[in-house]
Amino acid sequence: MKLKFWSKDPQEKKVEKKKKSASREWFDAIVFAVIAATLIRTFFIEAYTIPTGSMEKSLKVGDFLFVSKVNYGARIPMTPVAFPFAHHTMPIIGTKAYWDGVQWGYHRLPGFSEIKRGDAVVFNWPMEADEPYNRPVDKRENYIKRCMAIAGDTLKIVNTQVYVNGKAAENPQFGETTYYVRTDGTDFNPSALQDMRIEVQRATADEYYFNMTAEEAATIKQWSNVKVLNPIIRPVNEYEPQVFPHNPNFKWNEDNFGPVIVPKKGWTVKLDSTTIPLYERAISVYEGNKVERSGANELLINGKKADSYTFKMDYYWMMGDNRHNSLDSRFWGFVPEDHIVGKALFIWMSWDSEGTFLDKIRWSRIFKGIH
Repeated sequence: MKLKFWSKDPQEKKVEKKKKSASREWFDAIVFAVIAATLIRTFFIEAYTIPTGSMEKSLKVGDFLFVSKVNYGARIPMTPVAFPFAHHTMPIIGTKAYWDGVQWGYHRLPGFSEIKRGDAVVFNWPMEADEPYNRPVDKRENYIKRCMAIAGDTLKIVNTQVYVNGKAAENPQFGETTYYVRTDGTDFNPSALQDMRIEVQRATADEYYFNMTAEEAATIKQWSNVKVLNPIIRPVNEYEPQVFPHNPNFKWNEDNFGPVIVPKKGWTVKLDSTTIPLYERAISVYEGNKVERSGANELLINGKKADSYTFKMDYYWMMGDNRHNSLDSRFWGFVPEDHIVGKALFIWMSWDSEGTFLDKIRWSRIFKGIH
């Protein structure tokens, strides 16, 4: 007797696998590539570019970054129905690149670390919750700033110096600010300023405003034609309406600000005239409560009178390294944890639009880590 592991009726008709057409193979390959790229961008790493100078000169306009989603834990998509590779707006046609008819709650996978003070963080701009945008959290514009304070910290700015929990914070090595410069009437060498990439505004024949780093300021102060060089600092108690919380009872400005406590999950704040202007937006807009005023210093939260509130999320305080040219937490307040996108890791390409033909690429910045 013969044992057979495979037998086939010779009369049985063979069923051959139908070969895919070339167009079908291309279609399958494109679908696979789109799905794979989307998963990588969503859960692992994504490329970003620096469009503005708010982080100069730590990060320059034209820097292309890789941002890690795994360091802080990848955020599960909150608006899952969206066009691949388009953030919030379709290219060319300008329509929405997502459908907000389906919304998922905020969830985040475990990460390698927590956000630390000094990290360069990519996040969604919280103010796009408002008109005219009304965008979902994960479809709000991506910003990159430096985290200056984490949940539970007390932050204060005194004459441009940031203090966290009573201690002076480390200043960014390549951070910029504005200086007043007065000369003896002799003009500056334009090629020297061009080489240093310093932004200059001329006020009078011998007065200028320079936006530069502390190191550059020390160099220029030694030039023979420079008679006065001082940082421009807004005085204490000079109220600036654009500055958070946009309330004249808080006489704060971008150089002298606070103190303010950054909300922490589980922290209960007493609601009164000194706290309501600071935390009302977080309670209503970011944590989804219905908030109504029942008096100048009283709130109704979800229809009930409240004299305190316990936060559901951690928050962060983000600032640009270019301190006088940055729209950051000094102007719109706290960044909720559900807005956090990822940690900036390194620069993979840097393009200088103002450079000559031979030095458009900033070779010294390629694969440079972000600190």
